[in-house]
Amino acid sequence: MPLTDFGIEELVAYRPQSPAPRDFDAFWSRTLAEARSYEGTVKSERVTSVHLLHTVEVDDVRFPGWNGEPVAAWLLRPRGVDGPLPVVVTYIGYSGGRGLPTDHLFWSAAGYAQLVVDSRGQGHDTPDRTEGDGTQWAGGFMTRGIDSPENYYYRRLITDCVRAVDAVVELPGLDTRRVVVAGGSQGGGLALAVAGLAGDRVAAALPDVPFLCHFRRAAQITGEGPYPEIVEYLRRHSRDRVEQTFATLDYFDGVHFAQRATAPALFSVGLMDPICPPSTVYAAYNRYQGLDRTMTVWPFGDHGGGCGSNPPVQLSWLRERGFAPEL
Repeated sequence: MPLTDFGIEELVAYRPQSPAPRDFDAFWSRTLAEARSYEGTVKSERVTSVHLLHTVEVDDVRFPGWNGEPVAAWLLRPRGVDGPLPVVVTYIGYSGGRGLPTDHLFWSAAGYAQLVVDSRGQGHDTPDRTEGDGTQWAGGFMTRGIDSPENYYYRRLITDCVRAVDAVVELPGLDTRRVVVAGGSQGGGLALAVAGLAGDRVAAALPDVPFLCHFRRAAQITGEGPYPEIVEYLRRHSRDRVEQTFATLDYFDGVHFAQRATAPALFSVGLMDPICPPSTVYAAYNRYQGLDRTMTVWPFGDHGGGCGSNPPVQLSWLRERGFAPEL
């Protein structure tokens, strides 16, 4: 996979002019206030024995998300370790859900608790009951409800993800002062959004090769992955919906969430990534408000970034900042 984007010097300096909508903050304040107004409690059931695990405890969790609807999650913790434990709230890549607990054993093996959040409509356990106004989709989720910010799919998904951080306080054995949000690709974009919306309830953010950043450039230069869904949609409606579409996407752009996030953040980027181009990642990183921000660069990495080499970098970075569990 060849380099198809800017060189590293241009990336480090890349700060596109892309102002947030004037009512961006009001939109998200209203959205989250509405979601929190619904009654509902966090429910948790121990299911370790079902999955035949001996060193990890597993709880099947449901918490209220968008519109008060239940969102599924797994809570994994190292067995026999006294809390409160730092918790990594993990969001999932595009078209995936929470899967099985056995898909998510890394963080508990390192001594952390982990809350793995299902993606509504993408996973099997959290349906997307609200599907916008019937706007024609170009497959997938990128154009679902894209006629307006109020109807757009990612309004619901991002709300779920913020509510997952809200749910941490109702789950036993977790340290609410050490809540880390994490994910790769779509999960990285969601972690960035939550870091921008949840304020000081997020202690650190780990957005790997984040998706959902700098939409217009991504749609213009990316030929693989979900962004071409936007291109296909605009190809069908190019005469009257281009500016309306990008006006909607502005409310969900990681560049704007980054400007509101202050927690320490460890990003990663693959300079040969054909799905989340490096310039879109740097557009968010270079606007990140927090003073403690680090970019891990994988010069020959594609959308897998550093693959198995990245988790040890994350563990070291978290330990240096005092977020790691006691050994």
